[in-house]
Amino acid sequence: MLGANVRPAVARFWAPVVSRLAKAGVTPDAVTLTGTLGAIVSAVFLIGNGRLFWGAFAVTFFVLLDMLDGALARARGGGSVFGAVLDSVGDRAADAAIFGALVWWFSGEGDNRLLVLLALLCLVLGVLTSYIKARAEGVGLSADVGVVERTERLILVLVGTGFTGLGIPYAVHVALWILLVGSAVTVGQRFLAVRRSAGSSALPPA
Repeated sequence: MLGANVRPAVARFWAPVVSRLAKAGVTPDAVTLTGTLGAIVSAVFLIGNGRLFWGAFAVTFFVLLDMLDGALARARGGGSVFGAVLDSVGDRAADAAIFGALVWWFSGEGDNRLLVLLALLCLVLGVLTSYIKARAEGVGLSADVGVVERTERLILVLVGTGFTGLGIPYAVHVALWILLVGSAVTVGQRFLAVRRSAGSSALPPA
């Protein structure tokens, strides 16, 4: 649940940049695409090739850049439904690229099958975490709970990856184990939240 606390700080940091971008006519969708593509390319070509520290550094930069889109939308008078969908899809694509790059590296030259398994499990649980919330909101319910949301997921995987790139032993192991347990707990929390919120409600007729 760090996202609610991190985003205001990030917004203050980027405020001067947001003002300049708004005056220059840059759209929130362009910022979303830049942040998403930058994170994907950094993950694939840096993390995927074993440059773990610089990969984590570059992905972190583009993830922070991607947080500009909401502030820019507000500065321009409000966002669009398409922009909201684009942002959510971009987040899932960037997450998949990060964990996919870890799987690629550690299934090849990185040669660590345990980390491959952990990264795959974290990827699946991350998708489930987001999907449960989206599906619940699609039927008018709430599932905005959990000890590990996207902010926590990114902090854990990028810090662990970066520290491993600096030569700190088992940093990514520890990060992925914590993320695995936290994500599993979050999936359970969201299921319970949906169950409580739904009660005995039935779906409306088609």
